[in-house]
Amino acid sequence: MARKRSEAPSASEVTKLFADVDETGHTNASTARKERHHRKKTGKALDIDPLADEDPSGSNVEKIIRKVATTFVVVVLVLVIVAQVSCGVIRRARTADLSNDVSVRTVTAALEGGVEWGNGFTQFPDDYTVDEADETTGRIEVTVIDTSSADALECLSGSQIQATALAINSLLNPNINTVVYHVSVHEDANGKFQKSAALGLIKPTGDIKSFVTFTWTKNLADTNNGFSWSCTISGIDSDLAAKIKSQISNSSTTIISTTTAATTSAASTDAATTAATASAQ
Repeated sequence: MARKRSEAPSASEVTKLFADVDETGHTNASTARKERHHRKKTGKALDIDPLADEDPSGSNVEKIIRKVATTFVVVVLVLVIVAQVSCGVIRRARTADLSNDVSVRTVTAALEGGVEWGNGFTQFPDDYTVDEADETTGRIEVTVIDTSSADALECLSGSQIQATALAINSLLNPNINTVVYHVSVHEDANGKFQKSAALGLIKPTGDIKSFVTFTWTKNLADTNNGFSWSCTISGIDSDLAAKIKSQISNSSTTIISTTTAATTSAASTDAATTAATASAQ
């Protein structure tokens, strides 16, 4: 009959006892190898080693998950910020400098990538043609098809911003004196504007109709080497001009040439619904 121990084993005895115990719980190497093979064959994961120094019971899983989630969020935010900065730098690098170089190539690049205006970029419709862009003649003429506006007022407002941005960037070039910006729209059988659908993937199929033309001109002054810029909006019929006038309550003055030679008032440039006359010294 075995003699019972009256005292607990010492630390060295415990260490020696478990020195050969692996993750399967066996001290015999052959038995442990068979057990590992069996678990690998049946797909059962190995048990947590109760003698492991780090997290033997899985009590730190929550901390690890929190750490991984925080790291993921930080990495995503950093990537978003880097992407935004990179896109801004690339966009500015690709933006055509019309004040120094005007050609069909640079004007096309401006219509594709937009131009700097205010504290951001002004985009142009996807459908456009460059009719003329020549520093020799001092003239730029483009035609765009608006597929994002729901009605005439919205189209006039958005187109004014686009025409102003393109014209100001171009008229800063000493060799450019005139910028003509034609705007056309798609209309259905009832004369209503048609818009693109599905984030611009589905284009309207209605008839294309000329809607409005913005003509910006730069006139050299006789004194102080100055010049003045002026804009004329033409192509709007008298009924639409009257409707626009009734819905605008600003005091800025414009020149609107209609088919009946009617002259009306316009909104300020900030409202971007009509042309503004600007003077620069």
